[in-house]
Amino acid sequence: MRTKISWTDGVALVVLFLPLAYFIYLYPGLPQTVALHFNVKGEPDRWGNKSETWLPILMLSVVALGVGLLVRFLPLIDPKKKVQYSEGTLIKLSYGLVLFLTVLNFMIVHASQTGHFALGRGFFPVMGLFYVYLGNLFNNIKPNYFVGIRTPWTLENESVWRKTHHWGGRLWVIGGLTLAVTTFFWPKVAVFLTGTAILALAPIIYSYVCYRQIQKTV
Repeated sequence: MRTKISWTDGVALVVLFLPLAYFIYLYPGLPQTVALHFNVKGEPDRWGNKSETWLPILMLSVVALGVGLLVRFLPLIDPKKKVQYSEGTLIKLSYGLVLFLTVLNFMIVHASQTGHFALGRGFFPVMGLFYVYLGNLFNNIKPNYFVGIRTPWTLENESVWRKTHHWGGRLWVIGGLTLAVTTFFWPKVAVFLTGTAILALAPIIYSYVCYRQIQKTV
C-alpha cells in the first residue's frame, strides 16, 4: 500500500480548502443577513446572520478531508485484505470525492453571496459528471466489501462482480452524461431524481439476473 504523500496529495489538500479561503475573502463584503438554507428550487427558505455560514463551509471541508482519507486508507481496515488490489482506483476515487465536495462547497459559498443555490444549472449537472467519473472507475474495482456495486450476488460470485461493474460502468458514464446535459437545459428535480434512481437500481437488478443465469449453467 502506498503510504508516502505525493505532490498530487498536496494539490488535493490545497484544492480542498480553496472554498474556505474564498469565503474568508468574501466575508467582509457579505451583507449582515444572508440565506442559510434553500428549498428544492434553490430558493432561500431560511435567513440568518452571516456568521452562521462559517460552520457548514468549514464542516464540509473537514468532511471532504475525512472521506478522502478514509477511502484512501481502506486497505488498513479491510479484514479480508481484498480492497488492496484496487489501491490505484481508491486513490483516484479519493481525489474525485475531494474535488466533488470542494465544488459543492464553492456552490454553498457562492449561494451565501447571491442568495440562490444553483440546482438545475449547477448541482445537478455536476452530480451527473461525478457519476461519469465513478462509472469510469467501476471496471477497475476488484471484489471487496467497501466500494463498488456491492450486492449479495456480486459479493457471492466474482464473475457476476466483473460483469456487473463492466455493464454498470458503461451505464453510469452514458447515464451521467445524459443527466448532466438534460438537467442543464431542463432543470427539474424530478428528472434528476428519476435518472439517479435508474442508475442506482439498474445495476442491482442486472447483478441478480446475471447471477441467476450463471446458476442455471452450473
